[in-house]
Amino acid sequence: MLSFLWDLASFIVALGVLITVHEFGHFWVARRCGVRVERFSIGFGKALWRRTDKLGTEYVIALIPLGGYVKMLDERAEPVVPELRHHAFNNKSVGQRAAIIAAGPVANFIFAIFAYWLVLLLVCLAYVRWLVK
Repeated sequence: MLSFLWDLASFIVALGVLITVHEFGHFWVARRCGVRVERFSIGFGKALWRRTDKLGTEYVIALIPLGGYVKMLDERAEPVVPELRHHAFNNKSVGQRAAIIAAGPVANFIFAIFAYWLVLLLVCLAYVRWLVK
């Protein structure tokens, strides 16, 4: 039973890392393109932790850790005051919107390269230590 709980906890942590990296990709590129990010959430459901930064982005860790989302200002979702319209996702160029959408998978791809590099480095270091003995 303890093994199952350990495996479940490991799965949730690994999934949480992948979700965070993915959503951070969207978040980072959206901010660079001048889109107002209203919420960066890891998980769904009731918020367990929340904090708001000076730009008005609310960061949330929610109860169900099976996904996440980045909520951006968008006139199609709700009315936007005129002075913030240039920060809305739907008012950005097609290239900027495509970059924001593609940024999540690209962030996961870059993270995978980094993770494989780190594992290779650790395996090589262990092998070199074994040879030196």
